[in-house]
Amino acid sequence: MRNLRSGRESRQPEIRQTERMRSRIRAGIVAAAIGAVVMLAGCAADTPDSTGTAHSATPHSGVALPPTHATVDYQLGGGYVPAAGVGGVARDSTDEPAAGLYSICYVNGFQTQPADRERWLADDPDLVLQGDGGPIIDENWPDELIVDTSTADKRERIAALMSDALDACAEKGFDAIEIDNLDSYTRSEGRLTVDDALALASLYADTAHAAGLAIAQKNAAELGTRGRDAGFDFAVTEECHRFDECAVYTDVYGAHVLDIEYTDDLRGDFADVCADPQVPASTILRDRDLTLPGDSDYAFEACGLTQSD
Repeated sequence: MRNLRSGRESRQPEIRQTERMRSRIRAGIVAAAIGAVVMLAGCAADTPDSTGTAHSATPHSGVALPPTHATVDYQLGGGYVPAAGVGGVARDSTDEPAAGLYSICYVNGFQTQPADRERWLADDPDLVLQGDGGPIIDENWPDELIVDTSTADKRERIAALMSDALDACAEKGFDAIEIDNLDSYTRSEGRLTVDDALALASLYADTAHAAGLAIAQKNAAELGTRGRDAGFDFAVTEECHRFDECAVYTDVYGAHVLDIEYTDDLRGDFADVCADPQVPASTILRDRDLTLPGDSDYAFEACGLTQSD
């Protein structure tokens, strides 16, 4: 398991970097990913999940996917004017979309935001995952509570509570949702399962699609094709080159994979990253804290084409 989250939240309490608690790729995933190639070649059959619900094996027809081979900047630390040639931008849901560019709205879907902690505990305490000593938290982000996805009723209520945030992204003019902490079940002390997470993810996908938004799987390479089956349309990954996971995502989502590598933990240098044929065309390099231009730590580079299709 790996955890590479930054301390960015100490600088901006309501804008947080993503959790990267992911297990190494297991052998069975490769076979599942290979099977996805056939699906991407044109198989539109529905695939049932563990609950028996069928989800389209192709991207939802009513949404726009990120432009392929475009540079998509990752601006969760605060919005700024994108560099020339950038074709898309990901920003926090509290921010505004980048005018004229494909825009992705970051939402924390499986843990609570620090500013909302007390509200969840006061208004919906049964939706906060409880352990032997009280609420279970993300040990790396102790002001975040893990939401309890263990039952269908709780998942429905959580999805309903979060629907306003997803709808607000659409109203602001974003094109897609990046839903974070899908892997919170790995921090649940065994109380939650991957099936619980994917069942809630499917509800989020339904809400996003109803609002005209695409929705991205965030990390979790170990899911193989199950993310697609749950309703995700594309993937946003962190450090898939660093951990040799890029092919798992691209085998499932094709060219619609956006990867962010970080300056403090590269495998080789960024030229080596871009030269790797398994790396998505839409791969960028950012500083870990996702700082703004002008900050001494700010970094932004991009592989491949810089113009959207």
